[in-house]
Amino acid sequence: MSRSLRRGAAAALVLAAIVPLSACAAGNDADTLQIKPDNAATSIGNEVKLNNIVVVAPEGSAGEYSGPVAVTANIANTAPKDDLVLTSVKVGGTAATLTDENGAKVSEITIKAGQSVLLGGKEGAAGAQVSGAKLSVGGYADTTFTFKTAGEVSTPANVQPAAGLYQGFGPQAKAATSPTAGATSSPGASSPSPGAATGSPSAPASGSPSASAH
Repeated sequence: MSRSLRRGAAAALVLAAIVPLSACAAGNDADTLQIKPDNAATSIGNEVKLNNIVVVAPEGSAGEYSGPVAVTANIANTAPKDDLVLTSVKVGGTAATLTDENGAKVSEITIKAGQSVLLGGKEGAAGAQVSGAKLSVGGYADTTFTFKTAGEVSTPANVQPAAGLYQGFGPQAKAATSPTAGATSSPGASSPSPGAATGSPSAPASGSPSASAH
């Protein structure tokens, strides 16, 4: 082997040794590596897409937690003509209270064909809140969504405190008003975005924490 080739091989070996050491020095936690957790996504056939499913506990919650939580999710109705009617959301085996954009309790939430609805978050959005859940913040909790004709689908969802990306998405302290008999909600919906971007629960925003649709 020529002297120049030997020098090149030695330099490659030194570089290979330095790179892993640098990575270890930076740390392996998600913040250091700029890795954001994937949020749950699921679907029912080709007509219902659910993305950005996150269970949000109050700000400051950590570890084992018992109390109210909210569910945020982007639900898209990709059917060509039929309305999609959400009748139930559960965390574990506990049913959530559904509310309309005004915070009033409703028995169901309607999503028009070809549109999507974001549950939770800012004022003016429909919501799903469980008054008493037992779960682990930072872990996962089973969520179940039931639709009038489309059926039921379940998936584990990440549990996060209402801070950072999830600020404003936690359970609301203000009690919802009593539901009107047979009341339903048909919140202002947008065109479906089953592939909402990862990083934030707000569906319209780029960089939102969504998993891609299945």
